[in-house]
Amino acid sequence: MDHIQTVFAERLAKYDISLTEQQLNQFEIYLRELVSWNEKMNLTGITEREQVYTKHFYDSVSLSFFLNMKEITTIADIGSGAGFPSIPLKICFPHLKVTIVDSLNKRIQFLNHLVEQLGFSDVQCIHGRAEDVARQFKYRDQFDLVTARAVARLAVLNEFCLPFVRVGGTFAAMKGTDLTDEIKEAARSFKELKGSVNRVEHFKLPVEDSDRHIVIVDKKGPTSAKYPRKAGTPLKSPLV
Repeated sequence: MDHIQTVFAERLAKYDISLTEQQLNQFEIYLRELVSWNEKMNLTGITEREQVYTKHFYDSVSLSFFLNMKEITTIADIGSGAGFPSIPLKICFPHLKVTIVDSLNKRIQFLNHLVEQLGFSDVQCIHGRAEDVARQFKYRDQFDLVTARAVARLAVLNEFCLPFVRVGGTFAAMKGTDLTDEIKEAARSFKELKGSVNRVEHFKLPVEDSDRHIVIVDKKGPTSAKYPRKAGTPLKSPLV
């Protein structure tokens, strides 16, 4: 374990997450594959090792600082890109059953390769638009936790994500800037999609001190048959 991994492990230990040698090795495999594939396709603008550990790995795992991951079994990650936050969470909490949805097939190919390299058996990567996948019975109103990291404004994200959450489950939107305006703007979408803001958590990333906000949303009832609307509609005309 070198300095970067030691610091990473110490930061997580403050939140009672202790990493084994195997888990630290999995993060290194993740880094290696991310940097290697990034030369062929655009997965991330961040490839410097220390930055990846802070801005991608630590930032992804930060969700577990505010939710009890031991109480969560199934997680869906919508618009996951290069696997954030679900793959770092899966490395730290191996019991999680993960479903990743992304609309770009190249990214799904990367994720399938990554999952194989990491030796995971219960991670499913689906190529498709969130609006289409959420209409499938086996994914609708199903997941304990649904996450999205900086994908779109909250009024849009709600329609992408809340249809996947089981009644009584949680949607966590991971964002950078202050969300007061976005939450106000999203009032109608929360009502239509049976979501209710439980709380907003705020923290700062280590070293660079940049702001992070996580909106924790409770799913209060089953998704109406009207939602999600057809692919592309939520972005063009959000529920505001």
